[in-house]
Amino acid sequence: MTLYSSGIAPVGTICDLRSDTVTRPCAGMRAAMADAEVGDDCYGEDPTVLRLEAVLAERTDKAAGLFFPTGCMSNLAALMAQCARGEEVIVGRDYHVYADEAASASVLGALSLVPIPVAEDGGLEPAEIRAALKPEDVHYARSRLLCLENTVGGRAVPLARMAAAVRTGREAGLSVHLDGARFFNAVTALGSSEAELAGLADTVSLCLSKGLGAPAGTVLVGPTPVIAEARRLRKLLGGGMRQSGVLAAAGLWALEHQLPRLAEDHARAARLARALIPLGTVRQGTNMVFFTPPVQNRAALAARMAGQGVRISDPGEGAIRLVVHRDVDDAALTAAIAAFESCL
Repeated sequence: MTLYSSGIAPVGTICDLRSDTVTRPCAGMRAAMADAEVGDDCYGEDPTVLRLEAVLAERTDKAAGLFFPTGCMSNLAALMAQCARGEEVIVGRDYHVYADEAASASVLGALSLVPIPVAEDGGLEPAEIRAALKPEDVHYARSRLLCLENTVGGRAVPLARMAAAVRTGREAGLSVHLDGARFFNAVTALGSSEAELAGLADTVSLCLSKGLGAPAGTVLVGPTPVIAEARRLRKLLGGGMRQSGVLAAAGLWALEHQLPRLAEDHARAARLARALIPLGTVRQGTNMVFFTPPVQNRAALAARMAGQGVRISDPGEGAIRLVVHRDVDDAALTAAIAAFESCL
């Protein structure tokens, strides 16, 4: 077992490409969790949680941080902390906050989400943002927040591209939130610092359970008053935890040991994409490959791949998202490529 292996996998599984959320803590991460110094985080007394929050706030040049059990809860609290009931959030139509969080901002936060088109590179066009803004009129909700995302479908959105959208929002008096579910993949691909990317937004959700491979956890960073309000909202949403330092320790370990090797995941994803080009339509960015196989070969593909020890998402009708992560080493990737070639 190598340092970054997951240890235990489902029987017969050689390579799991469904998501980077399927990783399992390796021996080093488990040891850090077992040794974590803990306290009651609802009392603000868990030293490991406090250290994780402080580390990420410092690295992103923000005033404060707050540990959440999930990214969805972190995003929701960020939106609710910066918007009053009935106010509007302008967000990309394909972004997770709008498309994949069960309309929680509307259901629980009474916020109006205004979706706008996402460009091919994952960014938002300033003209689309301006068109979505509402005039100050009693008939309309107030436009209050611009919600961005990076990466988007594996694509690392360039800083200049994001900055143009942010300028448009700022000119209209909007605050800005960044869903950084794969923030660390983005900075790795862009070659930027964490503070440069985070500096474009007021608040940023930093997920630890995807590219970094921790079992759970997201840290929301931002201004002290917003984070204080988010802490109250975390309790309201049921996210207050007690001895959560065991989870925070996994995040701290991942920042030290997993973050430096994210480029390996990106390189393996590029290798997988090159191998799939003769077999169908392929798009690749950071640690993700989107593969569209020939129509005649779609129906039983997932089952046939599973029979060779490779797990992929059900092909459905669109592209299949294949995600490379720290549990996919060179040998596992070779097995996956062989299985694709065999099945197609």
